[in-house]
Amino acid sequence: MHIFQVLKRPLITEKSTLLQEQNKYVFEVMPSANKIQVREAVQRAFEVKVTNVNMVHTAGENRRLRNGRWLRTPGTKKAIVTVAPGDTIQLFEGA
Repeated sequence: MHIFQVLKRPLITEKSTLLQEQNKYVFEVMPSANKIQVREAVQRAFEVKVTNVNMVHTAGENRRLRNGRWLRTPGTKKAIVTVAPGDTIQLFEGA
């Protein structure tokens, strides 16, 4: 897997915006990605120093369709990346 395929998209939610005060940023990542790949991808893509990476698996939800059948949405994998003090990711600053 190429280093820039690891990050899918940034997650901008109310909780992730509050985490930015602690220099933490949240990304949706590929399910097969590990912490080392995420660290390298963020450092090369945004030119910041990453100090810590936490990974979270979120399970998919059960949805009921109109015809009474159930559908399970796919789960996702998120990475909470802590950057060094003084570094910021400009992608989140304008949001």
